[in-house]
Amino acid sequence: MEGTIKSPANYVPLTPISFLDRSAVVYADRISVVYGPVTYTWRQTRDRCVRIASALSHLGISSGDVVSVLAPNVPAMVELHFAVPMAGALLCTLNIRHDSALVAVLLRHSGTKVLFADHQFLGIAQGACEILSKKGEKAPLLVLIQEPLVQPVVSGKKSLMEYEDVVAMGKSDFQVKRPKDECDAISLNYTSGTTSSPKGVVYSHRGAYLNSLAAVILNEMHSSPTYLWTNPMFHCNGWCLLWGVTAIGGSNICLRNVNAKGIFDSISKHNVTHMGGAPTILNMIVNASESEKKPLPGKVSFITGAAPPPAHVIFKMEELGFSMFHSYGLTETYGPSTICTWKPEWDSLPREEQAKMKARQGVNHLGLEEIAVKDPVTMRSLPADGVSMGEVVFRGNTVMNGYLKNPEATKEAFKGGWFWSGDLGVQHPDGYIELKDRSKDIIISGGENISSIEVESVLFTHPCVLEAAVVARPDEYWGETACAFVKLKDGSKASEEEIISYCRERIPHYMAPRSIVFEDLPKTSTGKVQKFVLRTKAKAMGSLSKKGRSKL
Repeated sequence: MEGTIKSPANYVPLTPISFLDRSAVVYADRISVVYGPVTYTWRQTRDRCVRIASALSHLGISSGDVVSVLAPNVPAMVELHFAVPMAGALLCTLNIRHDSALVAVLLRHSGTKVLFADHQFLGIAQGACEILSKKGEKAPLLVLIQEPLVQPVVSGKKSLMEYEDVVAMGKSDFQVKRPKDECDAISLNYTSGTTSSPKGVVYSHRGAYLNSLAAVILNEMHSSPTYLWTNPMFHCNGWCLLWGVTAIGGSNICLRNVNAKGIFDSISKHNVTHMGGAPTILNMIVNASESEKKPLPGKVSFITGAAPPPAHVIFKMEELGFSMFHSYGLTETYGPSTICTWKPEWDSLPREEQAKMKARQGVNHLGLEEIAVKDPVTMRSLPADGVSMGEVVFRGNTVMNGYLKNPEATKEAFKGGWFWSGDLGVQHPDGYIELKDRSKDIIISGGENISSIEVESVLFTHPCVLEAAVVARPDEYWGETACAFVKLKDGSKASEEEIISYCRERIPHYMAPRSIVFEDLPKTSTGKVQKFVLRTKAKAMGSLSKKGRSKL
């Protein structure tokens, strides 16, 4: 309209960096991070982040470079989510369950310049760097994240640069780099452990900003919440809550090892108000021993994703004092992007019906424009009748920029102006989405994606294996685990334990099958394995019990 202009006065590129700037003023002396006896305020956290950004620039990191981190839920993970973009770089958070070979693949694909590695996973990081060096490729600069609670024993010259050295190296008056375009990349997240063709999902400053605020709203967070980190910070940037909790001056309670005792102790000690995680965490809580459990100091909101939690688990969580929220999303949608918003009229339903309602994936959150169920061939929306099954699709500002260095995959994912999830579901008359199956046979174990194709490729390298197919089997602890149906070569012998061990030596342990079935594989007339038959068989085998599971 006449008289209107776009200028710095009325337009500033959106970025989560601004959350930290504001909280360092508004919540300056409030606790930002807690890790055992270590605590920081929001003023201190911003100062440390600025110093790290300054040090990264001094080390040669510039706009568009990738800085990776391999660490659990420790303070450094909170700081790097701001410090790296403050230096103009992209943060790549690596899955701590990966092995050296897979980390090397991701470091190479991302072009990582600096790798921060927690002491617990230093061996994996060093192994990955060694693999790159042996192939004649330049390994990233490795920075060791020491345990802040323990003073280094070794004196004299250090073999590695350490995290606190980086903090000390930086300057507090460093000019923080803001994005010139809010669609510039802020982070890189890999979807799964695919060694052949890794998919690096690129997030923008704009998408991260919007999804952070949406995550705060769908978690029903008020000013200064206390968030217990039981969901991995490396996964979808902690569902964008690492930025979201900052926006409202909350406290991040860091938990390196997530177990029942640590959860109840932390809730009791710090008056935790919010937490989240995959159904694995729910099972951990409800199956805690009486000696581990403690009464909750108040209502604790718990948001869960991945596979819908069983009704009895929801009941037990609520009996303990938790308020349950069920969400759904993918790495490509910045994590949780739908929420099963509760309606007051459902309060009068029987508990079993309430649990079914809560297990649905729900409706799009406020940061996402639209969600629908479409026919993947005609691309037409299907009737919202709770029966017509199609592919779940997304559209909006909290959908990824695309896949790094893979324009073909990006184009395919965005066909028709929608992001195609690969998940099959229905839409109910009330507009709520409910997932029914996964079109790409992805197994979700403890919140982590396992590619059945990748596991099968390892099985096929076993000298005794003639044919193999991998599907999901219910698991009491992990939700789902890989179950392999195997046909051995004539005259060959191999035990279940031998094949499982063989796989665990070649791929990360969580990806390896936990059960093996020896039999001929059902096939179509064209020779394709009928996986739907195997899925039915695996389900009929029942859930693997907690007693029978591996500890890894």
